[in-house]
Amino acid sequence: MTKVLIVYATDYGNTKKMAEAVASGVTSVLGTEVEVKFAEDVTQDNVIASDAVIVGSPVHMGSPDWRVKKFIDQVCGPLWIRDSLIGKVGAVFATGGGYGNTGGGAELTMVALLNNFAELGMVMVPLPKITPGYPMGGLQWGPYGRSAGEHMEQTGVTEERLEAAKHHGANVARVAAALAGKELFAK
Repeated sequence: MTKVLIVYATDYGNTKKMAEAVASGVTSVLGTEVEVKFAEDVTQDNVIASDAVIVGSPVHMGSPDWRVKKFIDQVCGPLWIRDSLIGKVGAVFATGGGYGNTGGGAELTMVALLNNFAELGMVMVPLPKITPGYPMGGLQWGPYGRSAGEHMEQTGVTEERLEAAKHHGANVARVAAALAGKELFAK
């Protein structure tokens, strides 16, 4: 069984909605198990028990949410000291409502998180441009959910923007299974 842990923080429920979409993609791959947890509830044991960790964050002034940063510092930091995450799969996603088409800062948020994964020695899974839904919700770093309109009015993440997130979850699960030497078949 391939185990995928999805860690997220949310302000208005948009990142949670994205996490659920990613989780639905993970479970579409035969032999996978997914656990979705709020960043402040994740333990080192949760991370160690997983084959892959997918982290989602709302954008806060062009960077990850403070609760996600706390998870990286307090949960992953000690695991980095012990080299406990080397070879595990890592991937990211973000939501944002700021100015700019992706929600000002989504790209920087994802790159910051991937930088942490590089430090941890994780195998990072990007989002290929051929992923279904990429034009509406994808960057090479991962899927994003635009959660506000042009004038910063809250719109929430639409279903069409979740398609790339679902496919990203499935792709991460397949990579984790392959690295663990497990068979890959769609359910």
